[in-house]
Amino acid sequence: MAKVIDGKAISSAMLDKVAADVSALKAAGVEPCLAVILVGDDPASQVYVRNKHRACERVGIRSVSHLLPADTTQQALLDLIDTLNDDDTVHGILCQLPLPAHLDAEQVLLRIRPDKDVDAFHPANVGRITIGNAELLPCTPAGVMEMLRYEGISPAGKHCVVIGRSNIVGKPMALLLLAANGTVTVCHSRTPDLASFTRQADILVCAVGKRGLVTADMVKPGAVVIDVSINRDENGKLCGDADYEAVSKVASAITPVPGGVGPMTIAMLMRNTVTAANAQSR
Repeated sequence: MAKVIDGKAISSAMLDKVAADVSALKAAGVEPCLAVILVGDDPASQVYVRNKHRACERVGIRSVSHLLPADTTQQALLDLIDTLNDDDTVHGILCQLPLPAHLDAEQVLLRIRPDKDVDAFHPANVGRITIGNAELLPCTPAGVMEMLRYEGISPAGKHCVVIGRSNIVGKPMALLLLAANGTVTVCHSRTPDLASFTRQADILVCAVGKRGLVTADMVKPGAVVIDVSINRDENGKLCGDADYEAVSKVASAITPVPGGVGPMTIAMLMRNTVTAANAQSR
């Protein structure tokens, strides 16, 4: 039976470290501040924003929420970002996605100053990740790397297979595993015979968003399975891409959904905010 990688416990340990770093910054006269922009009333986004606010409270980061109506114009949103960019008391800016359909998310993300881009979505930060000198890392992939490090699972010399090629998870996940000396294969919806690749994986990262995609016969015995996705089953219960019960009998370690990667994403956001505050106060 696979060892369960407890994201709640690991993220809690990370948040304790972040809280200590925040205290040190405050002692030096710097109060880290995260500004979160939420446009509209999407219920899932509202939950995410609340969770981020709670995490800020736990570690001592000042949290400022800008709740905008769904009919906010592109220019009004860009103007708000410009104001936050120019505010020296704000160190991190996060615009909650998805945005209402009439807004151009790419233009919005480009507007956020790279050194305040705590999601690490700006092309300048993506480029730095690619060449290996980034200060701000995308929260979910970086959270996965922290989980592996905490569990003593090194990607070095391992075959790491990532299912998914999104800009948010799949692509940066592959880059971080590559930087850790893993041999990386990226699969996606157009990959023929997906199982032939997943069966080779020493570390398998599932990041597609398709319930039941990864079955036990697709997993190499003893592999580490990291399930990034959050889906719902026919009963409305949260689940990942992997068939957890079956795959956990084959893998050596596995992340649950919920309670796996999710808490790590928020912990990494807190760490990025402190990193940004530290860099901007030098």
